[in-house]
Amino acid sequence: MSNEHLIEQRIAQQELFKGRFLHAFRDTVRLPDGGEATREYVVHPGAVVVVPLLEGTDGQTRIVLERQYRYPVGQVMVELPAGKLDAGEDPLVCGQRELLEETGYQAREWARAGHMHLAIAYSTEVIHIWFARGLRQGERRLDQGEFLDVFSATPDELMAWCRDGQVTDAKTLSCMVWVQNVLSGAWPLNWQTPDPISPP
Repeated sequence: MSNEHLIEQRIAQQELFKGRFLHAFRDTVRLPDGGEATREYVVHPGAVVVVPLLEGTDGQTRIVLERQYRYPVGQVMVELPAGKLDAGEDPLVCGQRELLEETGYQAREWARAGHMHLAIAYSTEVIHIWFARGLRQGERRLDQGEFLDVFSATPDELMAWCRDGQVTDAKTLSCMVWVQNVLSGAWPLNWQTPDPISPP
């Protein structure tokens, strides 16, 4: 199936803002019918979200989560551990680093689930989804100025919070589709045992 009748072509670009990791542009584009329009968007370096599966003492799987105040929305949000990619960083290494820094956990096994585009109308951000299991807990290494709580919940508890609107974070909501299908066996993962990263 051809997509040519849908594609827009950039004909001019204006930089609007350049921050520490966000870069905003306003482009003029040629529409498929020959007309012109503007498109404003943010260039983002990408990120990784981790679904850490914790085996409880009762044998029940739990998911490691965080509670963190998110300034743009003015709320404390329940979400999965995640963080942005450093320049040239491998997504697996980013996931290992973020999990350790934010939660103190290191994982024996990792599996890539896929990726998602977070806000396709105005951002280039791609979030890579990784599952982690065989967790062992150590010391957190939060970034300066980073404050968050770490806790765990069963998949059923987290699903209920998603249903009831207590969890509204898009990456966490999207990952629950993967959680349901991975835990049911419908979507098998290719688990690997990478070298652990050295604590910073």
